[in-house]
Amino acid sequence: MANAKSKSQNNLRTWIEIDSGAARKNHKTFRKLVGPKVKMWAVVKSNAYGHGILVFSHLMDKLGIDGFCVDSLVEGLRLRKEGIKKPILVLGPTLAPLLGEAAEKDIAVTVSSFDALRPLAKTKSVPEFHLKIDTGMHRQGFYPEDLPQVIRFLSHKSSVVSHKLTGLYTHFASAKDINYPTYTEKQFQSFQEAAKIFERAGFRNLTKHCAATGGTLVSSKYHLDAVRLGIGLYGLWPSKELEMQLPKIHLHPVLSWRAVVSEVKDLHAGDYVGYDLVERIEKDGRMAVVPIGYWHGFPRALSGVGEALIRGCRARTLGRVSMDLLVLDVRGIKCKAGDVVTLIGNDGAHDVCAPEQAQKSGTTHYEFLTRLNPLIERVLV
Repeated sequence: MANAKSKSQNNLRTWIEIDSGAARKNHKTFRKLVGPKVKMWAVVKSNAYGHGILVFSHLMDKLGIDGFCVDSLVEGLRLRKEGIKKPILVLGPTLAPLLGEAAEKDIAVTVSSFDALRPLAKTKSVPEFHLKIDTGMHRQGFYPEDLPQVIRFLSHKSSVVSHKLTGLYTHFASAKDINYPTYTEKQFQSFQEAAKIFERAGFRNLTKHCAATGGTLVSSKYHLDAVRLGIGLYGLWPSKELEMQLPKIHLHPVLSWRAVVSEVKDLHAGDYVGYDLVERIEKDGRMAVVPIGYWHGFPRALSGVGEALIRGCRARTLGRVSMDLLVLDVRGIKCKAGDVVTLIGNDGAHDVCAPEQAQKSGTTHYEFLTRLNPLIERVLV
């Protein structure tokens, strides 16, 4: 059932619950999968995929995660301010004027282009950095043919810069299906060749990593020195294919999204609901108003098709989802103002999951979760 205690938590109209037990199980699952020697880094970028960067990072820290990956230096600095002392790697670009601050706070940055590499030689305090190699994703990263020039730059500049290079990595574009490994394998071989180039140039102690959750699940050979775990730590699968192919691995969703019913009222046949008269009621019924909308992260695309749980029963959205309100069809459900509504999660025997809501709104569970408004309070349960 929806957590009755949470219903009155700080008199909130809506809140997000972070299940520490589920997170613990996911952490244990991946630790068993990669073994004790491979570093496990929690990817907590984009507000921890909507789970709350501070709540989730502190939870992972206590569970024994080895480090954290963030998108920006801003995120990394926030973790340091909040007492996170473990290694932090910024995956996104870091502007040159901020390099000194990254060094001061012991935050490693990603260098993925010559425009990002050159300022290191002019920075008084050089942070640790990882070089990103573009092996076929075609986003950030040096092409393999760029690497001789990269090495010449590092060799010709001060030893301070070259000694701050501590990692080498790439990112897989399609590691989401065990039966179709061709492109991932091509990327992996390209990365292995890149690593050899650096080894021959004298860079022999670099931390090498290429696997996010998908690559970690697809094959142990992609684990290398570290894995970057995002969606899997949150208890969700990168793809339906992997979920079906790995039935012995069980992931447990960490996030539940709740709200309360603010009012219940009757509807009569012929009534219109919401903006633009897009839905007309055919039979007498009842509706429940819930004080959340697309500003909170419940997309307008779920108008008329999205569902939520009230008292363990599914209730469909009626009419258009508004900015701050939505209406649910509660015909046949005995509910009242103050009852808990589950927008993501389980209530009784029923469940409404992020992938379901995402599919109905025409997107992925990654996007659906990261669009949950960061101002909604995250509550550890």
